[in-house]
Amino acid sequence: MFDDYLTWKPFFEVVPIEDVDCHEISELHGLRFPRQWSEAEFQDLLSQKNVFGFIARQTNAFFSKPLGGFVLSREAGGEAEILTVAVAEKFGRQGLGWRLMQAAVREAIARGADGMFLEVEAENKPAVGLYGKLGFSKVAERPAYYLGADGRRTAALVMSRDLR
Repeated sequence: MFDDYLTWKPFFEVVPIEDVDCHEISELHGLRFPRQWSEAEFQDLLSQKNVFGFIARQTNAFFSKPLGGFVLSREAGGEAEILTVAVAEKFGRQGLGWRLMQAAVREAIARGADGMFLEVEAENKPAVGLYGKLGFSKVAERPAYYLGADGRRTAALVMSRDLR
């Protein structure tokens, strides 16, 4: 039994984002990106019919159900876009990004999207690798697109995937 405790791993459920999640999502976004999106910005996006997203919540925590990550997307004119995605640092490398992205892809297909695209910082090798494994490939690059907290500018990769 003690060995079970030592090998305990968090379990997560992936569910659609609701308005009540926007505060936590905003906080996580601020921890993972130089410019935090506000709770109101997330609520405004979610009020649009073509915007959808998912959160991953830990289900086997002792006192609460911490937010492990989220993805926010939109679909328009047969194409979907990943607006933002983040996984809490303490839950990194546990497959949450994969699960969240898969949920977004499935929903985009259900909404009739034929393709999906996203932008990612070129230096974010773990994210670029994940997106590659999910079938996304580089279609363009935007030089000096992102402004880091240190004031340095980095390139953005535009990546795309066929959903048909």
